[in-house]
Amino acid sequence: MRSALTEIIVAKPLAEQIADAADRPGPDLAAPAFLVARIEYPRLDPSPYLDRLDQMGDAAFHFVAKDPGHEAPLGARIDAVNRYLFGELGFAGNREQFDDPRNSCLNEVMDRKKGIPITMALVYIEVARRAGVRAEGVNFPGHFLVRCLQDLHTDDPSEGLIVDPFHGGAILNEAECRKLLQPHMSDAAFEPALLARATRRQILVRMLLNLKKLYVKMHSFPQARATTDALLALQPSSLADLRDRGLLAYHMNDFSHALRDLEEYLKVARLSDQDDDQKKETEQVWEHVKTLRRRVAQLN
Repeated sequence: MRSALTEIIVAKPLAEQIADAADRPGPDLAAPAFLVARIEYPRLDPSPYLDRLDQMGDAAFHFVAKDPGHEAPLGARIDAVNRYLFGELGFAGNREQFDDPRNSCLNEVMDRKKGIPITMALVYIEVARRAGVRAEGVNFPGHFLVRCLQDLHTDDPSEGLIVDPFHGGAILNEAECRKLLQPHMSDAAFEPALLARATRRQILVRMLLNLKKLYVKMHSFPQARATTDALLALQPSSLADLRDRGLLAYHMNDFSHALRDLEEYLKVARLSDQDDDQKKETEQVWEHVKTLRRRVAQLN
């Protein structure tokens, strides 16, 4: 399986690899996350890290089995995983360097044992799954979470517990989830649907959006453009990403590709209902397009 993954990496552009990985059967999140990390580390070989996750899962299984095994209450099994990951191995949320792009790269998170909520959750989910504890991502606004379920075969969220790997695997009740939401949305906006299971595609999109924001802030335009390519492969109808890719190409003096993307953006945007802010944005893009047309004409 590892050699097959290597062949896919060589054969296709990175954005296509990530899109293919989003639809691959099975629960695996790690292999797609390592593809995302290849935006920052193009030569990354995921195989040693996948092997290490297997070893971590085996070790975590022994922690779970001692307390006292798979028939133990869910809270006790979560505590066993927590003691292994955060106690034995020393994983922790990276509060001091939250905006470091390495926090979004799973290889760096495993090497440094530090990450942001979504990558800490990825490590947690993959290790817990290998230890026999059902865990799934929760696309909570502003702070990615994990739900652990008592039964490996249930899809009933009411049977699970919400876990925050960024804060040492803390188990959260509804009041604590509401408090976590407050910096991002009003308390009145809380509803159980915010704690719905995240699909693999949603997880990859969220990871890529985090990276894109950081790369743009750092003026790392080639990486930001590669990230946006992947976002468009995952969500081809995203007008915001189409616009951003065009603007990034503009910053990189790739005028022909910038013109292509921004003209397509205008074509679609003008057919949709727009508020005043969107109309203003469309007009700004139109100014860019006029400039680009003159520059492309001069190049010809």
